Parts: sequence; structure tokens; C-alpha cells
Amino acid sequence: MTTEHPRGAATPLRHLVVAATAAVTLLALAACGSSTSPSASKSDGSTSAFGFAPVKQDSSAAITVWVDATREAAAKQFQTAHPEVPIKVETYDGGADGSGSFQTKVEAFNQAGSGWPDVVFSTQNNEAAWASQGKDAFAAPLDKGYLDKSFLDGFTPGALAPVTVDGTVYGLRNDLAPTVTWYDTALMKQFGYTVPTTWEAYQALGEKVGKEHPGYIVGTVGDSFAPEIYFWGAKAPVNVVKGTDQFSANTSDASSVKMATLVDDLLKSGSMAKESVFSPEFVQKYTGKVLMMPGPVWYSGALFNNPSSLKSAPGTIAAGLPLGWDGQQAVAGNVGGGTWYVSRHSANLEAAKKFMEFVTSDPSYQVDLAQGLPAYKDAGDKWLAKQAASGFFAGDFAKNVSAAASEVWDGWGYPRFSQEAVWAKTVTPALSAGKSLVDTLPEWDKAIKNQAQANGYKVK
Repeated sequence: MTTEHPRGAATPLRHLVVAATAAVTLLALAACGSSTSPSASKSDGSTSAFGFAPVKQDSSAAITVWVDATREAAAKQFQTAHPEVPIKVETYDGGADGSGSFQTKVEAFNQAGSGWPDVVFSTQNNEAAWASQGKDAFAAPLDKGYLDKSFLDGFTPGALAPVTVDGTVYGLRNDLAPTVTWYDTALMKQFGYTVPTTWEAYQALGEKVGKEHPGYIVGTVGDSFAPEIYFWGAKAPVNVVKGTDQFSANTSDASSVKMATLVDDLLKSGSMAKESVFSPEFVQKYTGKVLMMPGPVWYSGALFNNPSSLKSAPGTIAAGLPLGWDGQQAVAGNVGGGTWYVSRHSANLEAAKKFMEFVTSDPSYQVDLAQGLPAYKDAGDKWLAKQAASGFFAGDFAKNVSAAASEVWDGWGYPRFSQEAVWAKTVTPALSAGKSLVDTLPEWDKAIKNQAQANGYKVK
């Protein structure tokens, strides 16, 4: 498996094994003294105390955990805190940029009838849409008895919505990633500018910056997650999911066209970059020259407070509230945050449970080491307090980030495909070639709908 840069049915044999070992499964789990022991299960998995029929359990079995490079620290911290739990940690790309690697590998394991990892981290919040479906679905339901309700209730309200399918929770969010309006307070003061609070004012400022301070920027569209910042934040209906089989996208909607026009204008003025924030070129060209940049909360540690990236001066970077259209309520977009999943095939569900609870809620990782705002509320509150106490960020950092987390627009869905991958294949090359975003909208619309149909959706 590879390290990250910053899609089957069960075999008849396996059903026979599950049926033959159901009683042994119960005894094994009970022997663990676990609160997650199922009281009953049928061979077809239709009922159990977990909402699925677990395979034969082995309390001494090592759990295999897949993480991306960034979450490797979470696995290592768990190993330090729980040396009694046998664990094998493997790194992969985490599904970055909508690679689909998680689904592809699981489909191969489904065909082979073996090889599934016990726990998987994915940077993509739409994985539950496919991982919860099919006769041999990968993701275990978490709120049907496996995890305690009291623990699940500890997550920030709305945090588990992306991983909830037909009312069942299939994953745990690692962190929240609402978009905020990052800006450099020192540069704002130096240039005599006022921080915009609407998209219209943001556009006007960007055009002004392009004329008065060439080389400085107010944002970038160089990353595959750009639509989650700009179009999600603009309430553009280009990613609408209803139920498990209906999808719609409308890039000709007024909000879509207005945002595309905004991006085009800022690209033309030179104040909107085309480079990825993770590229060496971006760091080289724009260190000290980012006046503003709408983006996710995790930019805090990934970009600004990072000596390997923009390494901004302490006390200069502030997180403003999300922008909104003039006369409309502002909303936030969301970029990642990532999710942890437990496999239904795990032979050591008790160990997997312990791992899941630790990496999502334990302060030794989520507060002390994590870069983003923890989805678990208690850890999130402590993380915000830590950031505020550090003195690195200016302004009302904790207040604004908390507000943004509650303002994520619910009109953006989580389909069985990656919007990031569609954007990267369709829009990014067009913009790089100098084509306008407005002129690219019909092509993007067609690509989105084709991908939705390919994934079994009825498209409007």
C-alpha cells in the first residue's frame, strides 16, 4: 500500500461459516466481557444485537487498521495508550482527491472472500453511501448496539449526518471541516482594507487587490476540493442527493453561475491562484502574500501554523465567518474531515471498538496532536480552547470556528462517487488551459450526471 501525500457479494461458503459458527461467536464475544456482545444473531444477518451477524470472534486476533499518512499519528498514539491490543497499521492514500482506492480494494476482497481490514480511515465523507450497501456490505452499523448510545451522543450535533444512511450510522467523523474566511490581519491593516462579509464584497476586494497589489491573492481554485469551498459555500445545487438512488445537479442555477463568474473575475485579475495549496509552487509564490483565502478549518495547522508550508507569523492569521450572498444567510461548505469505519468482517470487534472510540475522542490524540477541529464535542471544545490559548491566531478564532461548524449547508449531499475526482478530471484542466469556469459549467454538469448514472443513481 502507498503512503498519502499532506467497490461484491458474499460467497456461499462464507454464509455457511457464519451459520455454523453463530453460537461460537456469541460465546467468544461474551468471554471478552464486552458491552458489545450480541444477544442473538441469525445466519442471514437480518437480526442481531449489533444490527448485523458478526463472524467468529477471537479476542487475541490482531486488528488491521488502514490510515493515511496524517492519521498514522492516531494509530501510534493508540498503540502507546493500549499496548495490550494487537494491531497492524498499514498506510494508503486515504482516498485523497477521490481516488476510490478504499472501494476498489474492498471489492477485490469481496471477490476473494478474505483480506478485509478491521478499521479504515478515509478522507472522503461519502464512503458510507457505498460501504453500507449490498449483500456483503463492508461498513458495520454502529448505532444498533455495537457502540454505546452515550458515546455516539457525544459527537457534535450534525457531525454524523454524512455517514448516516437510511437512519443508520456507519462511520465516525474524525474532525469537522467547515469552511471559514481566513485572512491576514497584518496585511489587511497595511493595505487599509476591510474584511468582506459577503461574496460580492469579496469579489470586489479581489479585483482591487489585483490592481493595487499584484502578486497577492484572496484564494485559490487549484485543489480538487475547490467546489466544496466555493460552490458549497455559495449554496449551488450541484450535488443534491435524495434517499439512496436519486441525484440532481444544476450548474445553470443562479448561484452556480454567480460563483463561476466570481472565480473567473478573480482569475482574470490575478488575485485567484490556480496552484494547489499543497504544491511547492504555491508555497514558494504565496508565502507572505495570502491576504485572504476561504477554506477549511484544518488550514490552521496544515498551512498557516506549519513551518513546512506558509509559516505565517503568530498573531496575524484570523478565521472569519463564512461568506454569504448579499441579503442571504451565510453558510459554510465542508472539506473532508475524514471518517473511521469498522468492517463487518472483523474477527475482533471489541478491539476495533476500543480503537474507534480512542482515535475519535481521546484528548491525547484529538487535542494534543490533531490538526483539525475534533468531531467529538468534548475534544472539540478542548481543541478550540488550546488554539485560542496558544496566541497564534488573531481575532475570535474559537467563536468563529464554532459558528461555522453549525452553519454547514445541508443542500450538498454525499453520493457514491467523488465530486473531487469529477472536478479534477473536468474543470481543473480547463482552467489550467485558460478556459473560463462559466464556459466550463455545461461540461462539468454533464460529467457530474454521467458519474451519478454510472453509480446507479436516477438523475434529474
